[in-house]
Amino acid sequence: MPIALLLLIPLAASGLTAMTRGRRAMELIHILSAVGGFVAAILLAAKVLDRGESSYWNGFLFADALSALVVLLTAFTYLACASYSMGYFRNDDVVKLRKYYILTPLLAFSMFLVTVASNLGVMWVAMEGTTLASIFLVTYYGRPTSLEAAWKYAMIGGVGLSMALFGTLLTYYAASQVLGMESLSALNWTVLAGSAARFDHTVMRLAFILILLGYGTKAGLAPMHTWKPDAYSESPIPVAALMSVAVLNSALYALARFYVLTVRCLGPSFPSQLLMLFGFLSIGIAVPFILVQRSYRRLLAYSSIDHGGIMVLALGFGGALGPLGMMLHMTFHAVTKPLLFFCAGNAQQQIGSDSLKKTPGGLLHALPVSGPMFLLATLAVTGTPPFSIFQSEFLILRAGFAAQHVGRSMVLVALLVAIFSGFFHHIAQLVLGPPNSAHGTENWGWKTYPVAALFALVLVLGFWIPAPLYSLVKGAAGLLAVQP
Repeated sequence: MPIALLLLIPLAASGLTAMTRGRRAMELIHILSAVGGFVAAILLAAKVLDRGESSYWNGFLFADALSALVVLLTAFTYLACASYSMGYFRNDDVVKLRKYYILTPLLAFSMFLVTVASNLGVMWVAMEGTTLASIFLVTYYGRPTSLEAAWKYAMIGGVGLSMALFGTLLTYYAASQVLGMESLSALNWTVLAGSAARFDHTVMRLAFILILLGYGTKAGLAPMHTWKPDAYSESPIPVAALMSVAVLNSALYALARFYVLTVRCLGPSFPSQLLMLFGFLSIGIAVPFILVQRSYRRLLAYSSIDHGGIMVLALGFGGALGPLGMMLHMTFHAVTKPLLFFCAGNAQQQIGSDSLKKTPGGLLHALPVSGPMFLLATLAVTGTPPFSIFQSEFLILRAGFAAQHVGRSMVLVALLVAIFSGFFHHIAQLVLGPPNSAHGTENWGWKTYPVAALFALVLVLGFWIPAPLYSLVKGAAGLLAVQP
């Protein structure tokens, strides 16, 4: 029962941690829950690859290839962050640590539930759960700026999820008019997917607009992105990494489910045009802020806005290549972005600041592991060959050309070049500056082992992707490459 294990393990970890006082015990529970969640995700992926789908509790919990892929990426990110947090929080107060180790499994539970809930209403409730857990994690340090960032996140996220709720209710209304159902079964994915072609077109247009605005806010798509730089720069690094990858993927997963329903009802033109609009807007807004950025923590936030836009744009390009490019990009981004955050966290703890202007350079000398990895991770996340994100971005460009969006594809190339230039310029100055003996040295430990392991994985994925993982990616892409 991998689905049941996936949900029960983080809940049990959170409950056990609440009854625990010692630092070592909390760390052990946390790392075991992350390992258990990753094993359950692998078992679920294997079952889906073998049978095509998996369900539990009379179909209330359900997983297909799309669900299994997002669950696997979420569990991987959770495991990576759990490993890194053991070193990152080594000197923190135990009272604060209990808050982190109680809330983080609840965040993981909510993200897992988003992807395995068959009922789209339950999926919305789970998405709301990710917001509640992450808001309190953003306030971890208790600074006035942290509280302000959490308040901003709560307000903007609350408005966004309200719109997503209205979109979900409109979808339920459209389904109940056709199916004659008055129960919540009218929101079950299998029921909706089989009947979407008969839904009222006007209702579904309005529903998709609200869903895009709602879950787009959660994903940090422009212009609903303004909470993201503040939240990412104020929260602890493991929390920021989880939000940048796992929460983003959960929001895009929810959006993709409604995209499938809308395409089956209205055809691909209407949702694709909206997705391309928000995708280009997100990438375009990230460019000037990356070019003039003064904080490398906020730089990573705008990078996440950019990559969210790229994935939405890929889905908007459509065809067979667009969804495949989106799923590959989601996979590669889930491995690369935590590496970038971990390097940034090590740098900030070493030099006491995340400023690109006031911080002296020389991380290459001060942090012999994290310094060069920071620069290489920058090359990887900006899509430089031979790293894996180059492959997914190239595939997305192919999807644009295949869909006859030649001008838009060329604009995408220009935007990506601008982002690479600004991002690499900032991090190169930070890493390759003159040595500064006041920085100290870096020792191997829980803060460096995850960095080295993630970089090795990023390097391998640039040349080879395991066949089962690629099969899962192709299966997920096939579910999104729908025809009306």
